[in-house]
Amino acid sequence: MSDVPGAPADLLRSLTRAERLLSRRLGAVLADDALTIEAWRVLCLLADGQGHPMSEVSAEASLPPGTLTKLVDQLVDRNLVFRRIDPLDRRRIRAYLTARGRREYDRLDQRVRASLAELGVPQAGELTRQLADLIGHLDPAHRRDHAEAIRP
Repeated sequence: MSDVPGAPADLLRSLTRAERLLSRRLGAVLADDALTIEAWRVLCLLADGQGHPMSEVSAEASLPPGTLTKLVDQLVDRNLVFRRIDPLDRRRIRAYLTARGRREYDRLDQRVRASLAELGVPQAGELTRQLADLIGHLDPAHRRDHAEAIRP
Protein backbone atom coordinates (compact mmCIF):
# COMPACT_ATOMS: atom_id res chain seq x y z
CA MET A 1 0.00 0.00 0.00
CA SER A 2 1.25 3.48 -0.90
CA ASP A 3 1.64 6.51 1.37
CA VAL A 4 -0.21 8.53 -1.28
CA PRO A 5 -3.99 8.26 -0.92
CA GLY A 6 -5.84 7.03 -3.97
CA ALA A 7 -4.63 6.48 -7.48
CA PRO A 8 -1.55 8.06 -9.11
CA ALA A 9 -3.95 10.51 -10.78
CA ASP A 10 -4.66 11.90 -7.29
CA LEU A 11 -0.98 12.87 -6.97
CA LEU A 12 -0.97 14.60 -10.33
CA ARG A 13 -4.23 16.39 -9.60
CA SER A 14 -3.05 17.47 -6.14
CA LEU A 15 0.30 18.76 -7.41
CA THR A 16 -1.38 20.63 -10.26
CA ARG A 17 -3.96 22.23 -7.98
CA ALA A 18 -1.35 23.17 -5.38
CA GLU A 19 0.85 24.75 -8.08
CA ARG A 20 -2.05 26.77 -9.46
CA LEU A 21 -3.19 27.99 -6.05
CA LEU A 22 0.34 28.83 -4.97
CA SER A 23 0.97 30.67 -8.26
CA ARG A 24 -2.24 32.64 -7.77
CA ARG A 25 -1.23 33.59 -4.22
CA LEU A 26 2.31 34.59 -5.16
CA GLY A 27 1.06 36.31 -8.30
CA ALA A 28 -1.02 38.59 -6.09
CA VAL A 29 2.08 39.42 -4.00
CA LEU A 30 4.15 40.14 -7.12
CA ALA A 31 1.42 42.09 -8.91
CA ASP A 32 2.10 45.18 -6.81
CA ASP A 33 5.50 45.32 -8.49
CA ALA A 34 4.15 44.41 -11.95
CA LEU A 35 6.04 41.10 -11.94
CA THR A 36 4.73 37.79 -13.17
CA ILE A 37 5.33 34.36 -11.70
CA GLU A 38 7.56 33.64 -14.70
CA ALA A 39 9.65 36.75 -14.00
CA TRP A 40 9.89 35.70 -10.34
CA ARG A 41 11.17 32.27 -11.39
CA VAL A 42 13.88 33.94 -13.47
CA LEU A 43 14.88 36.27 -10.63
CA CYS A 44 15.00 33.33 -8.19
CA LEU A 45 17.32 31.36 -10.46
CA LEU A 46 19.61 34.34 -11.05
CA ALA A 47 19.69 35.22 -7.33
CA ASP A 48 22.53 32.75 -6.76
CA GLY A 49 24.84 35.28 -8.44
CA GLN A 50 26.40 32.69 -10.72
CA GLY A 51 24.86 33.88 -13.96
CA HIS A 52 23.10 31.26 -16.03
CA PRO A 53 22.99 30.44 -19.74
CA MET A 54 19.72 31.46 -21.34
CA SER A 55 19.05 27.81 -22.25
CA GLU A 56 19.24 26.87 -18.56
CA VAL A 57 17.04 29.80 -17.56
CA SER A 58 14.51 28.70 -20.19
CA ALA A 59 14.44 25.14 -18.82
CA GLU A 60 14.31 26.15 -15.15
CA ALA A 61 11.61 28.77 -15.72
CA SER A 62 9.63 26.33 -17.90
CA LEU A 63 9.47 28.86 -20.72
CA PRO A 64 10.15 28.39 -24.43
CA PRO A 65 13.25 30.29 -25.61
CA GLY A 66 11.32 32.97 -27.51
CA THR A 67 9.07 33.72 -24.57
CA LEU A 68 12.06 33.81 -22.22
CA THR A 69 13.88 36.25 -24.50
CA LYS A 70 10.93 38.65 -24.40
CA LEU A 71 10.66 38.30 -20.62
CA VAL A 72 14.40 38.89 -20.10
CA ASP A 73 14.20 41.89 -22.44
CA GLN A 74 11.53 43.33 -20.12
CA LEU A 75 13.67 42.61 -17.05
CA VAL A 76 16.65 44.26 -18.77
CA ASP A 77 14.49 47.31 -19.55
CA ARG A 78 13.61 47.50 -15.84
CA ASN A 79 17.31 47.26 -14.93
CA LEU A 80 16.77 44.02 -12.99
CA VAL A 81 18.80 41.72 -15.25
CA PHE A 82 21.73 42.05 -17.62
CA ARG A 83 23.24 39.69 -20.20
CA ARG A 84 26.86 38.97 -21.01
CA ILE A 85 28.65 36.66 -23.39
CA ASP A 86 29.78 33.53 -21.55
CA PRO A 87 33.55 33.88 -21.03
CA LEU A 88 34.05 30.11 -21.46
CA ASP A 89 31.80 29.64 -24.48
CA ARG A 90 31.41 32.80 -26.53
CA ARG A 91 28.44 31.27 -28.37
CA ARG A 92 26.36 31.40 -25.19
CA ILE A 93 24.75 34.31 -23.39
CA ARG A 94 24.53 34.32 -19.60
CA ALA A 95 21.97 36.28 -17.57
CA TYR A 96 22.70 37.93 -14.21
CA LEU A 97 20.86 40.10 -11.70
CA THR A 98 21.87 43.75 -11.63
CA ALA A 99 22.52 45.40 -8.27
CA ARG A 100 18.99 46.80 -8.48
CA GLY A 101 17.71 43.33 -9.40
CA ARG A 102 19.39 41.90 -6.29
CA ARG A 103 17.77 44.53 -4.06
CA GLU A 104 14.37 43.92 -5.66
CA TYR A 105 14.77 40.16 -5.36
CA ASP A 106 15.68 40.46 -1.65
CA ARG A 107 12.71 42.75 -0.96
CA LEU A 108 10.27 40.56 -2.87
CA ASP A 109 11.67 37.38 -1.35
CA GLN A 110 10.79 38.74 2.10
CA ARG A 111 7.24 39.52 0.93
CA VAL A 112 6.85 36.07 -0.67
CA ARG A 113 8.17 34.35 2.47
CA ALA A 114 5.78 36.36 4.64
CA SER A 115 2.87 35.39 2.41
CA LEU A 116 3.84 31.72 2.61
CA ALA A 117 4.31 31.95 6.38
CA GLU A 118 0.69 33.13 6.63
CA LEU A 119 -0.34 29.73 5.29
CA GLY A 120 0.93 28.14 8.48
CA VAL A 121 2.36 25.09 6.73
CA PRO A 122 4.96 23.92 9.26
CA GLN A 123 6.34 21.21 6.98
CA ALA A 124 7.03 23.47 3.98
CA GLY A 125 10.75 22.67 4.07
CA GLU A 126 10.07 18.93 4.23
CA LEU A 127 7.55 19.19 1.39
CA THR A 128 10.12 21.03 -0.72
CA ARG A 129 12.68 18.27 -0.06
CA GLN A 130 10.15 15.58 -0.96
CA LEU A 131 9.26 17.35 -4.18
CA ALA A 132 12.97 17.70 -5.02
CA ASP A 133 13.33 13.95 -4.47
CA LEU A 134 10.34 13.29 -6.76
CA ILE A 135 11.83 15.56 -9.43
CA GLY A 136 15.13 13.73 -9.08
CA HIS A 137 13.44 10.39 -9.68
CA LEU A 138 11.53 11.72 -12.67
CA ASP A 139 14.48 13.63 -14.17
CA PRO A 140 17.85 11.90 -13.59
CA ALA A 141 19.72 14.89 -15.09
CA HIS A 142 18.19 17.13 -12.40
CA ARG A 143 19.26 14.68 -9.68
CA ARG A 144 22.84 14.68 -11.01
CA ASP A 145 22.93 18.50 -11.28
CA HIS A 146 21.42 18.90 -7.80
CA ALA A 147 23.95 16.46 -6.29
CA GLU A 148 26.81 18.40 -7.90
CA ALA A 149 25.41 21.69 -6.62
CA ILE A 150 25.31 20.54 -2.99
CA ARG A 151 28.64 18.66 -3.02
CA PRO A 152 31.18 20.40 -0.70
